[in-house]
Amino acid sequence: MNWGSFEAFVAMGGYGLYVWGSYLVTAAGLAIEIALLVARRRRTLRMLARLHGAERP
Repeated sequence: MNWGSFEAFVAMGGYGLYVWGSYLVTAAGLAIEIALLVARRRRTLRMLARLHGAERP
């Protein structure tokens, strides 16, 4: 598609709210998933260190 201005690009022919909203929801979901994975990894490493009596890396 060819848009005449940046505002027309953002508006996406009247569907901009749905398009950009979808991107926002997807990005938020990915960020939350990554944060949960990092927290789960840290918790698992701490548990393993306690079980083996080793210092936390």
